[in-house]
Amino acid sequence: MAGFDIRELMNDIEEAPGKVWFWDLEKAVIDPGRCVQCGACVAACPSDSIGIAGDDLPKLVKMCTGCSLCWDFCPRGGMRHEATWKLTGNNGAAAAANGLGRVHESYTARVREDIPGVQDGGVVSALLIALLEAGEIDGALVARESDREPWKGEAFLARTPEEVREAAGSFYNQTLALGHLDLKGYELPPNPRIAVVGTPCEVEGIRAMQARPWKWGSSRVEAVVLTVALLCTKSFNYEKLMLEELRDRRGVDLGEVGRVDVIRGKLIVQDRGGRTILEEPIKDFHGAALKGCDECADFLGHAADISVGSVGSADGYSSVLIRTEEGLAAFEHVRDRLELRPLDKPKSLYKLDALDKKVALRSLKRPFDPEAPLFIDYEDHLESYAGTDRAPVDHEAVRY
Repeated sequence: MAGFDIRELMNDIEEAPGKVWFWDLEKAVIDPGRCVQCGACVAACPSDSIGIAGDDLPKLVKMCTGCSLCWDFCPRGGMRHEATWKLTGNNGAAAAANGLGRVHESYTARVREDIPGVQDGGVVSALLIALLEAGEIDGALVARESDREPWKGEAFLARTPEEVREAAGSFYNQTLALGHLDLKGYELPPNPRIAVVGTPCEVEGIRAMQARPWKWGSSRVEAVVLTVALLCTKSFNYEKLMLEELRDRRGVDLGEVGRVDVIRGKLIVQDRGGRTILEEPIKDFHGAALKGCDECADFLGHAADISVGSVGSADGYSSVLIRTEEGLAAFEHVRDRLELRPLDKPKSLYKLDALDKKVALRSLKRPFDPEAPLFIDYEDHLESYAGTDRAPVDHEAVRY
């Protein structure tokens, strides 16, 4: 990764000090395979100069102005992702050392009334439906299955309970969700209120941009009033996981798949009739994971209003961590629709969080410091990463 020389290659005109160009981000993060496809760079660009390429990676689509914001808000570049935890009132250092972070209430939960297609306890779908019915939000940015590629999630703004139900289920690829915050093509009120359901890194990007408000081009970052983080150790490259690993190597007919899930450390694929056609340790698929995910220490979604996932609860239930006052207010709209009890297995959350942090601390080349400033100077990043070889992560040490 040595030799970030794009400025020298462009021309011999002296530039203003401190500029970081998209090409710098590309050379530092995208080209080395460290991009986690969160879309923060797309959302942060004030000139709408960054789009999404056919390979689901950020791409420059018109002139870069060198404003540096794509670099500043990239969770693998200029944004210290763990420093976003304290923006929701977390004690960053305590959360990093041990614990679930700031949690007002926690539950093992599932919906009382079945919602077809939901994953685990259906809590997220039920929450969004309740908020839409109550008029508390005008839409929810979620993932739904692509019309063109089976079992590939794509970003979608659900504006009705029916659309939430149609998008129910989980996908294990990133959708560059923040790159879809322009909200174009949707009929919305002038000042819409949007919920975002995403991975912890996507929530971190939103939290950081809202903490440092600026003119974000077409992106409506200010419209996000609720964030729900899905517990996440890593995301996968769609082509590598679904096409190469499942379809080509294991002969899975994606057209017949009715459900894909990760439970108790295993990737489980079921057909449309509910029959299990593949069950295999998730560690067998680590080659299909996004490499940049190894640097993330935020399995639990510390920056979110609510964190939800299957770890820590019995099969068919969700673990729910309500972190903020906004999260509590939103949860009141769905509370009566859920079966609630104390977390079944909180120790499982602590254990997987510790393992996730172990991988992250071994993968990061820069210092890990939740109490440090939000942004990392470009030169400091180069000092940490340039000219070094990132040691391969021993995934055998990680048990799900």
